[in-house]
Amino acid sequence: MRKTIPDFEKMKEIGEKISMLTAYDYPSAQLVEEAAVDIILVGDSLGMVVLGYESTVPVTMEEMLHHTKAVRRGAPQTFIVADMPFMSYATVDLAILNAGRLIKEGGADAVKLEGGVDIEPIVKTLTRAGIPVVGHIGLTPQTATQLGGFKVQGRDLESATRLVKDGSAIERAGAFMIVLEAIPRQVAAQISQELKIPTIGIGAGAECDGQVLVFHDILGLFKRFTPKFVKKYAELRAASVLAIKQYGEEVKSNLFPSDEHTFGLSDEVIQKLYGDK
Repeated sequence: MRKTIPDFEKMKEIGEKISMLTAYDYPSAQLVEEAAVDIILVGDSLGMVVLGYESTVPVTMEEMLHHTKAVRRGAPQTFIVADMPFMSYATVDLAILNAGRLIKEGGADAVKLEGGVDIEPIVKTLTRAGIPVVGHIGLTPQTATQLGGFKVQGRDLESATRLVKDGSAIERAGAFMIVLEAIPRQVAAQISQELKIPTIGIGAGAECDGQVLVFHDILGLFKRFTPKFVKKYAELRAASVLAIKQYGEEVKSNLFPSDEHTFGLSDEVIQKLYGDK
């Protein structure tokens, strides 16, 4: 049964951790739902792990809609959060239009936006319009260039204080949950303690109210790089390459297809078809 926003609030209240994992298509969504993960995030990370972009920046609204629809079809009983891609919420009007599309057309239950104090007015407008919002502070991949690259944020007093203020602003604006990415665990613990809404960590320590990782990372499917905060639970890339290689070799050596993978005709039909030829 699909969890609801009050369910997540209750989980934080009683100390039950919230599990979140990305999925980008029908089969991956099916797997995540079957595994009973609480929330699926259709992340704009799909730009890197599925579409082959160098970053999340090139991802478009149409691509997010396409993948969100597929995930909803694959996981009809799971709460789905869809990322708002870069520049899709640059203004309040754009944010309303695009967030509405992810909910109405894509089938998402909520949308996720990157930013803190700077996007408070946009988050407030969306929530007042009835669109559930998840915040995202710390390392924000869409603006990683401004942050000096994919680096841990909040390591000095000034930036740590700013993160705490960002978290408060997002909660004040009406978001029901917030992702904390790549920040020291002590800062994440402070934010998690101060906020009434659940915090979801990714490289932010165990004190967060839940955790999120990328589907392709935990299964060992993404080759380009592996962040420090990722734990690989399987090495499916190597197993997949081995299986594909074996298939190719069996085709070359005529071992595949064998009789068990082939359809045939009865002798009677063959006789009628070919006669005495």
